[in-house]
Amino acid sequence: MHNQGSESAIWLYIAGLIFIIAIVSYVLAARKNKESVNRMKKEARNVLKQTVKKFRLAGHLLIVVALILVFVHYLPKWMQTYDVAELNYDMQIEVKTDEYFGADHTDSTVNYEMKIPTSGPHSPHDLKFGFYNERPAFEMLVHNLEHGDIIIHYRPSVTHDQVTLLQYLAKFREAGAGVLAVPNDELPEGAELVVTAWTKTMELDGFNERAVAQFIYDNINRGPEQIPANIRRGGGTM
Repeated sequence: MHNQGSESAIWLYIAGLIFIIAIVSYVLAARKNKESVNRMKKEARNVLKQTVKKFRLAGHLLIVVALILVFVHYLPKWMQTYDVAELNYDMQIEVKTDEYFGADHTDSTVNYEMKIPTSGPHSPHDLKFGFYNERPAFEMLVHNLEHGDIIIHYRPSVTHDQVTLLQYLAKFREAGAGVLAVPNDELPEGAELVVTAWTKTMELDGFNERAVAQFIYDNINRGPEQIPANIRRGGGTM
């Protein structure tokens, strides 16, 4: 489903290096052009002019190559689609149906019955979809669940590649619902990920990308309050 290695980043670094070389070529061309030609013979001046032209041409070509590499690097991201149907692997996943604890709104702090709540009293404000570096309050996360969002709880010790995967998964949308990935240093022992929907929990002992994808496909936009996409754009609006 998602195969984003370091190759594209390497090409981006190469593009940066080529750009630097291009700048050096321009600088050398400028220096050559400033050399005194008054005492040079006509043939020598012609040679100097040709040298300057070559440096400038090299700079132009290198700039073009650098721009092409940058374009190639970002093109897959610009063309990437996030169709929830792509997440359906038609596989069985182990999901627990949790007890229902209500859905009242409150501005007070809530002492939840569950360590990672999937229902219960919650804030009247929800959160925007996406990847988070700090865990928001459960009171707001539960509100997101009520609207059919999916929340991926991950350990703060995730690797760079795992962060990239979570950022990718957090881009999927279905109608007015989306995905949030939030750090949680209090996951159950042995769990690397806990994925939740309204009254649904799936614990994983590793980064099983397909299982997370299937959970999203099965449960996104299935909350008790479904908001149209033209009203709830990206979350954080209710």
